[in-house]
Amino acid sequence: MKKVLIVLFIIHFRFFAIAQLPLIPIPSIVNVSIDSFVLDKSTFVFSTDKKSFESKYLVEQLKIRTGFDLKFSDKKNKSAKHIYVHLNSNIETKTSSYNLSITKNNVNISAPNPEGIFYGIQTLLQLIGINKSNSIKIPCVEISDKPRYSWRGMHLDVSRHFFPKEFIKKYIDCIAMYKMNVFHWHLTDDQGWRIEIKKYPKLTEIGAWRKGSMVGAYADNKFDTIKYGGFYTQDDIREIVNYANLRHVTIVPEIEMPGHSLAALSSYPEYSCSGKTVDVGMSWGVENNVYCPSDETFQFLENVLTEVIDLFPSKYIHIGGDEVPKEEWVKSDLCKQIIKRENLKDEHELQSYFIRRIEKFVNSKGRQIIGWDEILEGGLAPNAAVMSWRGIDGGIAAAKQKHQVVMTPGGYCYFDHYQGNPQNEPLAIGGYTTVEKTYLYEPTPDTLTVDESTYILGAQGNVWTEYIATPEYVEYMSMPRMTALAEVLWSKKSDRNYNNFVRRLTQHFVLLDSLHISYARSIFELKTTVKAIDENNGLKLEISTPFDQSGIRYTVDGTLPELNSLKYTSPILIGKSQTIKAAYFENGILKGNPIERKFNFSLTTGKKIELKNPPSEYYKGDGAFTLVDGINGDQAKHGFNWLGWSGKDMEALIDLGKDESFSEINFQAVNKKESWIYLPKQILVYSSIDGINFTKIAILNADDIQKSEGKINIHFDKHESRFVKIVAECFGKIVEGMPGAGENAWLFIDEISIR
Repeated sequence: MKKVLIVLFIIHFRFFAIAQLPLIPIPSIVNVSIDSFVLDKSTFVFSTDKKSFESKYLVEQLKIRTGFDLKFSDKKNKSAKHIYVHLNSNIETKTSSYNLSITKNNVNISAPNPEGIFYGIQTLLQLIGINKSNSIKIPCVEISDKPRYSWRGMHLDVSRHFFPKEFIKKYIDCIAMYKMNVFHWHLTDDQGWRIEIKKYPKLTEIGAWRKGSMVGAYADNKFDTIKYGGFYTQDDIREIVNYANLRHVTIVPEIEMPGHSLAALSSYPEYSCSGKTVDVGMSWGVENNVYCPSDETFQFLENVLTEVIDLFPSKYIHIGGDEVPKEEWVKSDLCKQIIKRENLKDEHELQSYFIRRIEKFVNSKGRQIIGWDEILEGGLAPNAAVMSWRGIDGGIAAAKQKHQVVMTPGGYCYFDHYQGNPQNEPLAIGGYTTVEKTYLYEPTPDTLTVDESTYILGAQGNVWTEYIATPEYVEYMSMPRMTALAEVLWSKKSDRNYNNFVRRLTQHFVLLDSLHISYARSIFELKTTVKAIDENNGLKLEISTPFDQSGIRYTVDGTLPELNSLKYTSPILIGKSQTIKAAYFENGILKGNPIERKFNFSLTTGKKIELKNPPSEYYKGDGAFTLVDGINGDQAKHGFNWLGWSGKDMEALIDLGKDESFSEINFQAVNKKESWIYLPKQILVYSSIDGINFTKIAILNADDIQKSEGKINIHFDKHESRFVKIVAECFGKIVEGMPGAGENAWLFIDEISIR
């Protein structure tokens, strides 16, 4: 019995110890013992190649994190404490594999290649953290590790806002620190051209500078008149590429085409279809000016790409291919001639012709193209890889066609979305992508076969910067969602556990603070769920945290919660309009921002609701109940209180529980065309006594909807019934000349109130 208890203790200890190790991403195989290695200034670093970058990097980082300036040796002294770094061809040769062995006497980092050594060093550094003690205890572990996916990426848009060279290096450091290995550098767009091209100096003389920028939310349509811009010289590029290569990060440059090219066309208007002089874009969103598919344009782009390819050694060159308005092509005689000459059906196939021609040139240089999933339209270029951002369907389609895929769906991987309650967050483009949502993402769709799944290279987090103007804000929006995605892409799916992850993550905040890396603390924000009470007796608000539930405090009068406020022990019952505020306290200290849920009761609050068309997977809130949970969405900051449909109507059937008398219906819709979100084209209201036979009682036409600016108020003669059906008809296919032309419009709706 005693032996059994000892074995159980050891098993429990190991499980607990592994969960407590401050490692992100969590390694493949970890064994922990109760012993420790003591690191102090007498420890030396031994490497068979003291000149290698990895060895120098280790010594440098140890000095930064511990203050120890450890001696370096190329002669191993077995009697002295040492950290041994060496290549080992006997280890599995999978790229990035490594072994880390820490005993009481030494630390051994081995790998089949320098990349694996680098990742082993990152694991060791995480175990050490930031510690300036005279001696530092490091747990004894045996780790054997390798990544799940080969593409573990982060993106940064430097066109909308430009960031200095030194910050780009810092961003790469963050990527490398969490074992990510791709930096997708978005260098050109409508609002600025950021890379020096020797053959075309006007690209940076003109295209790198705009006359002003949007201020505040897009819907406000306000601008400043401050000249804004900047660019990276080719020497800057070479320096940054070398910096990234040493840290085993591949930089994939993006040169947008044929759309998102206004900055280039402001510099060289002869490559547009109209030839008109235009300014660099000041507004966010999509511009109609695109490259004209003339031989002269292709020669221009080939010359540009030649210089780009010379600067970047990456296998892939990103050519954009997204959000291409066809209006200029439709009007162009040249485009009509090309469509006829090449036996193309329409302008969508003309886009495919454009991409195929560029691909042929890039392939001739020994490289491959990758583009956003719109390059699927009209037929995919033979060797192209696809970056799936409009959900996962594009990635699935490409994988089934045996094309390489990088998954980056907006609902999980767009780090320009709000990550906490929008009321507490700086202005962002919209959406709601929490750390938890990113962490729970699975890059390989379960609809793919085993063979098809091999075409999923991995995934990537995207940071678009329309509303992100400073390096600190880039970090804030990236961190800690970057760490969550890093674990998704490195660690085994079976090893991932969100509650365990956040406990490890909080240990990293000390490290991020010491490295002066800004980050959001939204993981401390309480999670709320609103549910109906049986028999239509109001609502109940459930509050949870991945930390200690006993630390939750709340108020029911709208005041800010304090440590002596009500302690949350069970769901809060809500039977009238009121404001609940809650916060999480740890060791008596407020963690994160308080949350607020403002309830406005109407006849629909907490009632049964059915939706004919389910909302998008990425904008589904708490399902249909989101529309009757008593909480109104924020028109300025679109977050979790909104449901979104792509190309489909919102048709809601609400059961009021009994016959009720009413004469007014209110809800909000989003009008944000730059994000392809359009107001409904018509709204219809029906009533029914039995839920089967319906009578139309109100209609709101397009003109009145546009005048409402999204605040829908429908008034009619007093009516009495139990069932109400509301149909908000989606705008449908977006017409040429409008943002997102040719795509399905999005429809976003919030709380439906009947009074």
